[in-house]
Amino acid sequence: MADPPAPVRPLLLLGALSVVNLLNFIDRQVLFAVFPAVKADLGLSDAELGLAGSAFIVVYMFVTPITGLLGDRLHRPRLIALGVGLWSAATALSASARSVSQLLIARAAVGVGESCYAPLCTSMIGDSFPPSRRAASLAVFNVAVPVGSALGYLLGGTIGAHFGWRAAFYVVGLPGLLLALALAVFPDPPRGAMDPPGHTAPGATRVRTLMVDPLFAVTTSAMAALTFVLGALAAWLPTFLVRIHGLSLAEAGASFGALTALTGLLGTALGGWLGDRAASGDARGYLRVSAIGLLLAAPVTLLAIASSHPAVFWCSTAVAEVLVFLNVGPLNAVIVGTASPAIRASAVAANIFAIHFFGDAISPWLVGLVSDRYGLRWGLALLAPILAISGSLCLLGGRFVADKPEESP
Repeated sequence: MADPPAPVRPLLLLGALSVVNLLNFIDRQVLFAVFPAVKADLGLSDAELGLAGSAFIVVYMFVTPITGLLGDRLHRPRLIALGVGLWSAATALSASARSVSQLLIARAAVGVGESCYAPLCTSMIGDSFPPSRRAASLAVFNVAVPVGSALGYLLGGTIGAHFGWRAAFYVVGLPGLLLALALAVFPDPPRGAMDPPGHTAPGATRVRTLMVDPLFAVTTSAMAALTFVLGALAAWLPTFLVRIHGLSLAEAGASFGALTALTGLLGTALGGWLGDRAASGDARGYLRVSAIGLLLAAPVTLLAIASSHPAVFWCSTAVAEVLVFLNVGPLNAVIVGTASPAIRASAVAANIFAIHFFGDAISPWLVGLVSDRYGLRWGLALLAPILAISGSLCLLGGRFVADKPEESP
């Protein structure tokens, strides 16, 4: 059977992958929305809660390099469908946890399933759109990060308040089983079809070469610092609203979720457009857009955490989220552009492993540890300087862009 017309198929693929990415982040974040209820029901400390949040990420990052290698060799949509089915079933099974160890096992299984998703989807999008549209297409895909996270908070908080935290896991987990069946029938786009001539040559040793590529290393380091911050904020801000600002569980989930959805949509879309526009005139444009957003976000984030005035908190948080989400499309476009199509899924997988190993695999637990000793406000306030480090690394990465053939104007 012939493929659908070329202008339609990439958009259809992008839409389908984006919808499932939405579910991906709903399933990731629903636990954080019900942290207070889980803490009370299972009798956990803040450090144990943070460990439950980290269990998913630890397994996810260690399995992702394996799925990246498989994605460079096998049919990517079918592997993705397998992962979606696994993580959806594991999310639903999280509702049956009666102890912290059972919750850790369930969340670890979610991590195994979701490891099949990001590297394979990112490589498929890279093979479906030309470099000039890559940041924008990746921004569309990653709009699901704030919107899915917002829905996770909203659904988790609302369902948890009315029907209990266990019901929230059932509601968000089961729909993925149907989406997995739909994804399995999609065609796999040809690897390298959208790349310029001369960008497809490297052999098996390219992955090892990529590990010491300065642009890949510095950009990945910047993303790791950012992921450290985002993981901690995602885990603890709803609880921060309950403890510090006196909101109920449902109010915290709905308020923070709605804000994240709106600011994430704006920031991600704006960042994709600005990134492609900036890179069309200067190969360092992607990294400069990200650097500006992250450096400006650092003091605004600190203001939001330090202030006890609700209006200051909400306004500062809104501005900070827009500035942070500016970088999603541009930084992913840089990572995709550092690898040849033959090892693109492996490159994205290596990036994912590094950013989570040094990022949100440890940050929810560390913030919980600081919170147990000094209070949650102090734990979250420590994140602002790390945003500044991330922005500074983006500026440094610009020094290594010139020799990248895909990014030259």
